[in-house]
Amino acid sequence: MKKLNDILQWTGTLCFMAMYTLMSMNIYPWNIVAGLSGSTCYLIWCLRVANKPQMVVNAVGIIVCLVGLVKAFG
Repeated sequence: MKKLNDILQWTGTLCFMAMYTLMSMNIYPWNIVAGLSGSTCYLIWCLRVANKPQMVVNAVGIIVCLVGLVKAFG
């Protein structure tokens, strides 16, 4: 179980680092996709470890990213 938690956190971290890199290069909307991926990884981790404040942060992040993707594509 601990190994899966570590994988989720590190994957989320890498996604957020990709998001920041893509943002700095103005590569839109892939920066949003990377942010959505990172928030999803962290939300799954939060659910597993019952970290409620982080659940809220990541749930809101997912909603914001989804709104951004709808705006970008549609």
